[in-house]
Amino acid sequence: MKLNWGTGVVIAFILFISFIMYFVIAMNTDRNLDHDLVNDNYYKQELEYQNDINKEKKSKELDSKITWKKTPEGMLISFPSELDFSNIKGKVFLYRPSNKQLDFETTILLSNHNLLIPDKRMLDGRWNIKIDWNYKGTNYMYKQDVLY
Repeated sequence: MKLNWGTGVVIAFILFISFIMYFVIAMNTDRNLDHDLVNDNYYKQELEYQNDINKEKKSKELDSKITWKKTPEGMLISFPSELDFSNIKGKVFLYRPSNKQLDFETTILLSNHNLLIPDKRMLDGRWNIKIDWNYKGTNYMYKQDVLY
């Protein structure tokens, strides 16, 4: 059987298209290459971004800042001591960039200016912490990338 140049070009196109389709299908079905968005509601979050900037600015104006440290019991978050801890309300959101299933949010329940996040909830590695809190009608926000 003799092939002319036209048949060779058609076979080359078919092989090239098959090669490309293999990689398209492989990339779409491989779970190791599945990367989620940081936030599913990123449009809504973008609209609230200026409010977050204002809250962070307010937080930086305080005399003492929020601090955290790793203890055997877990992550200990300390709020400013000059504030009455019974008036501090809000939420703590911990985001794990490498695994969406490890993200969690907790309500601020303080005992003597401290909040303890149990060690069993925290894996070693990088976490993004976001504390959105309110003290006597004023909103504050603390954001930090931490290595636990």
